[in-house]
This record gives sequence, C-alpha cells and structure tokens, in this order.
Amino acid sequence: MSTDKKGTRILARTFFNQLRASGYTPTQIIGLATELLDLVTEDIKGVDKLAAQAAPETRKDFRQEA
Repeated sequence: MSTDKKGTRILARTFFNQLRASGYTPTQIIGLATELLDLVTEDIKGVDKLAAQAAPETRKDFRQEA
C-alpha cells in the first residue's frame, strides 16, 4: 500500500474512532460519510462546469486572434 493510501486510511480510521468515542452511531457515521461524498461530488461538478465554461471562451478568443 502506498504511503498516500496509508495516510488516508489512518486519517479515516482516526476520524471514525473519534466519532465513535463521541457517541455517534454507525448509522450517523454513514450519514456523515454520505454528506461528505455529496459535498465532494458537488465540488467536482462545479470545477467541471467552470472548466467547460472557460474552454469555449478560450477557444473563441484564440480563434479571434488568429
């Protein structure tokens, strides 16, 4: 396992253990994980949307200069 994956796994395990120690149930942790995934998905969609919007403008400017 790569060092990066090990670090991610350690962080996840630590976060999970802290949540459990704070009294969160497995169902609540699944809900939290789902919310995190939703946030990441929305962030990726936003980045993709910005890239898609920027690409045609860049091409348009390039064509006008030519």
